[in-house]
Amino acid sequence: MTRPRILMADDHSLVLAGLRRLVEEVGDVVGTVEDGRALIEQAQRLQPDIILLDISMPLLNGLDAARQLTKLVPDSKLIFVTMHATPTYVTQAFEAGAVGYLVKQSAAEELKQAIQAVRRGQHYMTPFVTKDMIGARLHPSQGPACKRPVTALTPRQREVLQLIAEGKSSKSIASLLHISVKTVEFHRTRLMEELNLHSAAELTRYAVSEGLVSL
Repeated sequence: MTRPRILMADDHSLVLAGLRRLVEEVGDVVGTVEDGRALIEQAQRLQPDIILLDISMPLLNGLDAARQLTKLVPDSKLIFVTMHATPTYVTQAFEAGAVGYLVKQSAAEELKQAIQAVRRGQHYMTPFVTKDMIGARLHPSQGPACKRPVTALTPRQREVLQLIAEGKSSKSIASLLHISVKTVEFHRTRLMEELNLHSAAELTRYAVSEGLVSL
């Protein structure tokens, strides 16, 4: 079997460097990027066999990037390597098109194993979260209903929300998304109405709690 061509995405350069050394033992790294929008661009250009990506990335989070990548580069296999170990994130990742999921605490031991499993056409989920996944299914939360989940928002709303939470101005958001400032303000207003939030600070806290951005 030929060595897979691998594209890596993580917003921490030190993490990228460390993971790259492991990846190069089993594959050829064709590129590295540090934000979700660069990932979309480079994935289309490079057409890698495997894409390693994080959930929390600037400009476009990994989950929304994965939803786009499954349509734009359907032959690329997506493996998440992230700090998020809760069942909600794992479920969203696989629903977004992932075939593998690792947490960074265990990446060194499992990364090569995950890449090899994916190359064989298998899915891979780290044992680090398997127990929590089983527990969540056996004992679902009985607490009060939470705010509207971020997955209920439209892709454009999630993009605008993430950029607001990252401190971008309406003008900057408009430029990044190739839309008008008026359209950005429309989405901001709709987000506040639908989420019952009343300021950029509240939108930011919500975005952090939903994993769109990290602190």
